[in-house]
Amino acid sequence: MKDSLNPWHRVNIGKNAPDVVNGIIEIPRETRAKYELDKESGLLMMDRVLYSSMYYPANYGFIPQTYCDDKDPLDIVVLSRINIVPMCIVSANVIGVMRMLDEGEADDKIIAVASNDMSVNHIQDISELPVHFFQELQNFFEDYKKLENKTVLVEDFQDSKVAKEIVLQSMEDYKNLVQETNLI
Repeated sequence: MKDSLNPWHRVNIGKNAPDVVNGIIEIPRETRAKYELDKESGLLMMDRVLYSSMYYPANYGFIPQTYCDDKDPLDIVVLSRINIVPMCIVSANVIGVMRMLDEGEADDKIIAVASNDMSVNHIQDISELPVHFFQELQNFFEDYKKLENKTVLVEDFQDSKVAKEIVLQSMEDYKNLVQETNLI
């Protein structure tokens, strides 16, 4: 099937990838709604309201033209002073990665800062972030599915070099997916 308007396939990853990528925001920070891209239509759908009384600690979405082991595009957490509206394309500087297992399956989260937000775009690596940021992000992702009786384990946080290698691999995996499936 051809995906003529699907942002996963039609939005460019960015000319400076893996250093700077386009992130497509699905979920703004400070919300309990779990939105995600409907891979078939390319529209945003509300998957659920989080079962826990927790809010997303950062803007959350995916990187277009990437593919991962969980059969989804690569996830991205974009730090910004503002809540970014869903389906907004955000230029994002890659600064690190949270390595995670969701129900035993690898589910990495690229950590980035909004390129056009002067309050964060000076940050070049996750080592520059406060310790509390890591604790908050880990707590959110390990706990937000507990009331659904699902297990998430944050393995560790790694630097921008590792994150950029993961972005490059997901780009290669996407190219292989497109060739194998004649997706676009």
